[in-house]
Amino acid sequence: MVRATAQRLRDLRRRHADRRFGVHLLGSATVAAVAAVPFGLLLVLVEGHWQPLRRLDAGAARQLNETALQHPAWTHVLRFLSDRVWDPVTLRTAVALLTVWLLYRRAWRLAIWSAVTATVGGLIGLLVKVVVERARPSLEDPVAHAPGFSFPSGHTMTATTSFAILLLVLLPVVPRALRALCWCVSVVSVLGVGFTRIALGVHWFSDVVGGWLLGLAVVALTSWAFEAWRVDVGRGRAGLSGGLEPELVGVRPEAGPAGRSGHDGGSAEVLE
Repeated sequence: MVRATAQRLRDLRRRHADRRFGVHLLGSATVAAVAAVPFGLLLVLVEGHWQPLRRLDAGAARQLNETALQHPAWTHVLRFLSDRVWDPVTLRTAVALLTVWLLYRRAWRLAIWSAVTATVGGLIGLLVKVVVERARPSLEDPVAHAPGFSFPSGHTMTATTSFAILLLVLLPVVPRALRALCWCVSVVSVLGVGFTRIALGVHWFSDVVGGWLLGLAVVALTSWAFEAWRVDVGRGRAGLSGGLEPELVGVRPEAGPAGRSGHDGGSAEVLE
C-alpha cells in the first residue's frame, strides 16, 4: 500500500513536471522575439536608419564586393559553402534527422526541444523579415543574388539555431577530449555563414548580426525551459559543457532517478 502510494505520488509529480515543461517551452518560444534586448536595440537602429550603422553596412558591402570581384575562385568557394554546406535546407535536414534519432532513443523531451527550437527560430526569423521589409544590398556588379527581404539573415539565424541544437544534444555522446573541437567547429561555422552572406553581397553586416542575436535568443530561452523541466523532476542542471541531457549516453535517457520511465510514469523494467 505504501509502495503504491509512493509510486502514485512520483507519477503525479512527473505529470505536473511535464505540464510545466510544456508551459515553459511555449512561453519561451512566445517571448523569444521580444526578449532579446541586444536584437531589439539593433532593430531600432536599423529601422531608424542610424547613420553610423548605415556607413558600416555600406563600407563592408563595398569592400567585400571588390574583393569578391578580384578573386573569382574565392567567390566560388564562398558560394559553395553558402549554398551547399551551410544552406538552411542542409542544416534543417540535419536537425530533422537528429530529432528522429532522439525519438528512436526515446529521448522524448529532448526531441521536442530540438523540433520546437528549430521551428520557432525559422518562423520568428520569417516574421521579422516581413515586418521590417529591409531591402538587400544593391551593388553595381554583384556576384550573387538572393530573393526576399534582408533583415535578419535567414542563413545566419538558421546556422545559429541548428549548430546550437546539434552541439547541445550530441555533446554527451562525444568523447570529452573532442568536445572543445566540436565547440570550435560550431562557432567557426556560425561565424563563417555570416561572413559568406556579407562577402557575397546578399546581406548587410547588421543583417548578419541580427541573425546571430535572434538565433541565440531563441536557443537560450528554449534551453532555459528544458533546464527548468530537469529541475522540476529532480535531475538538476546539466550545464552547457556536457550538453542539455548528459543521460543521453544511457540506455533510457529520460528514465527517472529510481530507474522509472520519465515519459509515461511507468516502470521501465516492466515495459521491457
